[in-house]
Order: sequence, then C-alpha cells, then structure tokens
Amino acid sequence: MSYSAPRGKENITPHPYGKATQMFKLMGFPFTMFCKGCGYGSVAQAICRVYTEEKLQEELYPFIVNIGCYSSMPTVLPGKILMTLHGRGIAVATGVKMANPNIKPISIHGDGDLLSIGTNHFIHGARRNIDMIVILLNNNIYGMTGGQHAPTTPMGSKTSTTPRRYGEQPIDAVELAKVAGATYVARWTTNTMREFMKSFKKAIHRKGFSFIEIVSQCPTQYGSKNALPKALDGFNFIKNNSVRINKAKDMSPDELKGKYIIGEHLEIDRPTLWDRKSELIEKAKE
Repeated sequence: MSYSAPRGKENITPHPYGKATQMFKLMGFPFTMFCKGCGYGSVAQAICRVYTEEKLQEELYPFIVNIGCYSSMPTVLPGKILMTLHGRGIAVATGVKMANPNIKPISIHGDGDLLSIGTNHFIHGARRNIDMIVILLNNNIYGMTGGQHAPTTPMGSKTSTTPRRYGEQPIDAVELAKVAGATYVARWTTNTMREFMKSFKKAIHRKGFSFIEIVSQCPTQYGSKNALPKALDGFNFIKNNSVRINKAKDMSPDELKGKYIIGEHLEIDRPTLWDRKSELIEKAKE
C-alpha cells in the first residue's frame, strides 16, 4: 500500500542546507546553532539533503518543530515550519493532516519532548495510524534546560538531577511505537546517517505513521557528566554500543543490555486514519 509522494517544481529550496543558511553566513552568524560536537547538526543536514534530493514541495511537507535543543533547526530547514508547544507536535500534525489529506507532516521531537509530556500524543498518533513522519532525536537527556534526566536516560547515568546516578528503567521508543500501532519503525544513530536518509526517504513515499529514532551524542550535558566530555567520545560510545537488528536476534537479553538495536524494526500496511474517516463519510452519504 505505497504511493508516490507529491512533488512539484515550484517552491523547491535550491540550497541543500536551507534558505536561512546563506543569510546567516552573510551576516556573520555561525553555521550551526548547536553545541560543539552535538549530533543534531548532522541530522539537520541529512534532513535538508533528503528534502532537496526528493524535490519535495514545501506546502505539502511542512515541519512541525517542538521545544528542545533541536528547536534551532528551523534556521536551516527548508520548507514551511510550524513551531508548537512542548510535546504537542503530533497533535498539531494530526490537525494539519485531517484539514488537508494531501499534506504529509514531518514532526521532529526530542526524547524528553516526545516521551514525557508528549507520550500520550505519540501513542494515539501511532494507534490511529496517521499518515505522517515522526523523527525522534534521542540524546539521553534534557539538554536545553540544564541536563536533567529524561525518560531515555540510561540506568546508572549521572545527570544534574541524579548526581548519585539514575535508577529508573528507560523507555524504549522503538518498542513503544511498535506496540502502539506504528506501521514503519526504525532506529539509527549519528554513526549511520546514510541509513537514516534511506529510512526517511522510505517514510516519505509510504502511507501510515512512520517513526524514526536517531541516537545522538551530547557532549555538553550528558557527556560531561558521564566521562564522555568530547564529541568523539560520545560518538564512539554510541558506535561501540550499537548492534544491527539481524545480529541482535541471536543475542540474549543480557548481551543486549545497554545496547542500541539499530535497523528497520517494523514495516507493515494497514488503513490510515484518513482512509477510515473517508470510508465513514462515504457510507454516511449513502
């Protein structure tokens, strides 16, 4: 149940890194608004490249951006941007989709944003199978507000609110998405950006609720408190603790403890919310 993504020659951003980038360079602003070594800059670049390579029409693929470290992404993202409240991106994207079914919203979230205050919207967005893309940027911490522990913080980690280490079981967003009803689920890291781009392109050209998680290093807040102060430290930590999904199938739970299982975790087809609503409308007309 796939479909061709709407494309158009008009309003296509000519610059692969977003319209604002050239303006910032002329004004003398830094190329990136992120902390030194943060992985979110590479994610933003990959998103811009996919948007340009696929020649996506701005009006049909708006970005919904919430509150978090990544909130400066609109300065470089192409297309139309909707800035919304903390955790409410999927609710806004639902309204956008139901108001105009030709639109494919792309909602970008942080781990605290999506899996704390926004958990309810995440679950019901997947359950309803709304035709949209959710991108989760997971840096294991509340980076923007001072380094507090987040729902994804690994057990045993130090944060500004858990100086004696964190003792709770973290949420596995991939498993939650699968159980809630998402039809495409994948996890990648800042070490596997090409695979992320392939997943993003696949999500663009399919119907249904697509969820893609990207695990990123955070030298400033998470790394500095957990013996990973340099960007390369966090980058290599993620790389060394990532396991491909085909290999993970032959590993025990103890062997997978603390590992990031990367790859495409789920791809199925089922009717979207708009499909079901349209069917009900037609029956009511009869």
